[in-house]
Amino acid sequence: MDKNINFYAEQFATLAWGPWLIVLLIGSGIFFLSYSKFEIFKYLIHAFKILFSRQTNNEEGEVTPFQALTTSLSGTIGLGNIAGVALAISIAGPGSIFWMWITAIIGIATKFFTCTLSVMYREKNQEGQVFGGPMYVIKNGLPRKMLPLAYFFAIAGMIGCLPAFQSNQLIQITGDLAFSDIENFNVYGGLALASITGIVVIGGLKRIAEVASYLVPFMGSIYFGAMLIAIFLNLELVVPAFKLIFIDAFNGTAIAGGTFIGVLIYGVRRGAFSNEAGMGTESLVHGVAKVSNPVKQGLVAMTGPIFDTLIICTATALIILISGVWETSTSQGVTLTSEAFNLLLGDLGGFILFACVICFGLSTIFTYSYYGATCARFIFGSFGMNFYIYLYIIGIFIYSIVPIDIAINIADGAFAMMAIPTLISALWLAPKVMQESRNYFKLINNT
Repeated sequence: MDKNINFYAEQFATLAWGPWLIVLLIGSGIFFLSYSKFEIFKYLIHAFKILFSRQTNNEEGEVTPFQALTTSLSGTIGLGNIAGVALAISIAGPGSIFWMWITAIIGIATKFFTCTLSVMYREKNQEGQVFGGPMYVIKNGLPRKMLPLAYFFAIAGMIGCLPAFQSNQLIQITGDLAFSDIENFNVYGGLALASITGIVVIGGLKRIAEVASYLVPFMGSIYFGAMLIAIFLNLELVVPAFKLIFIDAFNGTAIAGGTFIGVLIYGVRRGAFSNEAGMGTESLVHGVAKVSNPVKQGLVAMTGPIFDTLIICTATALIILISGVWETSTSQGVTLTSEAFNLLLGDLGGFILFACVICFGLSTIFTYSYYGATCARFIFGSFGMNFYIYLYIIGIFIYSIVPIDIAINIADGAFAMMAIPTLISALWLAPKVMQESRNYFKLINNT
């Protein structure tokens, strides 16, 4: 019976992350780019100024633009950026990284539109708390007949943001890399992980954002700094590594039975999984930022793919390619990345990677709890939000100690389903975003 359920769950996840999703994400991103006439790229510097600007007390919202971005990044910078890049190179070759870059550039436009809308159509409850996300965009921006799409997103979000994969893999990686000699480590590790998560997430978004605003920049700087050291020690190998990425992106020889389409699809898929542009998760937190104009947070949000894909994923790829382990090792995922760090930076490199994996994995779990809880609140109210948090914490321990292939497949499939209502609403309301953007750009250009 379990085998049959797992078979169908696996088929669901495979179908959900199939070519149709790639076409939807990339097609929507290309539309947003062309519809905006690439104008948003002119305001990247302005976006960074907003990111680090001081907020006035009269601006409505829950967190600062910087906290919103770091919280969003804490959900995307994680195992997908470290293990996912290694997996892409080992399966589809170095050329897959090029297509991850293309996905990130397109994702910049997608995040601008989805997150601007999330602020435009957010809601405030009687206690003064602000909530945003695709379900509120659909509820307040689309015709009433489209409301089922909002509930579809919320249901998919509650399931898709469960910590099945993150909890299971984080405990497994920690045990394999540091505590392999401890019997039943998954039990002790699961309890510790659930406890740490509980301390942070029960405090709500503001506590999650505070943790993320320190943890993400700190660990991101360490990770990127380690890459720079490795590059400095192997300067002569950097240009060949980039050349390999560009050449392999179009010949597809690295993939088994090599095809250009195979490299392209796998690279785009890993890129979409890396920055989550169009999935709707990022707009759940960007939608509650303290900003005076929705476009301001849309501009901040569009810097996300620059950090998580163009910087962190590129850093990981260069480490793997420079080290050469992708050609000599049979390992995949985080183990391959670990071998590259150890080879280039010795034991210190292995320790840095281990610390980053732990911190990025934790921050992802923290952020996903808010995503799922916000979706639960939309359907069940405040009680449902609190109930979901406690179930989430209990689930962390359960996912750490039992085989959960079925749960992981269902969660992965549900996560992909979130893209449907997110992008339908964003495409529908794109003219509203451009109208708001033109007004804002005109305002700042005249000051």
